[in-house]
Amino acid sequence: MDSSLKGIAVVIMGVSGAGKSTIGEMLSKVINCSFLDADDYHPLSNKEKMRKGIPLSDEDRIPWLETLRDALQESLAYKKIVILGCSALQKQYRNILRSADPNYELGRCASEVKFVLLDAKAEVLAARLENRAAEGKHFMPAKLLQSQLDLLQIDESEGIFKVDATLNPQTISLSHNMDVTVASSEC
Repeated sequence: MDSSLKGIAVVIMGVSGAGKSTIGEMLSKVINCSFLDADDYHPLSNKEKMRKGIPLSDEDRIPWLETLRDALQESLAYKKIVILGCSALQKQYRNILRSADPNYELGRCASEVKFVLLDAKAEVLAARLENRAAEGKHFMPAKLLQSQLDLLQIDESEGIFKVDATLNPQTISLSHNMDVTVASSEC
C-alpha cells in the first residue's frame, strides 16, 4: 500500500442499488483498510420510514450524516484509510462528510474525504433493487429509487470520480483500485 495514501477517506456514493456496499467491501479488502456501510448507522426510525416507502427528510439525514462524519473523523485522526459506502446524494450532504477533515474549508472541494460515484441507468438500478427485495436483503424498497434519483446532485466542480456501476464489481474494485489514487488528487 502506498504510504502517501494514509489518512484519507473514500466515499463510494450513489443511489440505492448502485453497488456501494459490494464495491466498498471489495475495495477495502484489496487495499487492506476499514469499510463502513452507512446503512449500519441509520437509526431504526430511518429504516422504518424507508421500509414503509417514505423518503427521508433532511431532518432524518443530517444527524445520520453527522454520525458518519464523526466515524470518518476518527479514522482520519489516526491517519487510517477508510472506505465509506454512503448515498451522499447532495453537495450539502457531501460537505458534512468532507468536514471530517479538520483542514476542510466550507465551499472548497479540497479535502481528505474523496468521492467516487457509482453511476448506472435507472432501469439497471430498479432491477437490482427488485432482486434484492425478492431476496429480503435490504430495507429500501424499489419505489424509493426515483426519489433518490431526483435528489442526486452532482456538481462537476467537486471533482467526483465517476465509475460505470454496470461493470463487474471485481473489475471495478481491482482495475480501478477504485483509483484510490484519485483520493490523493485535488480538484
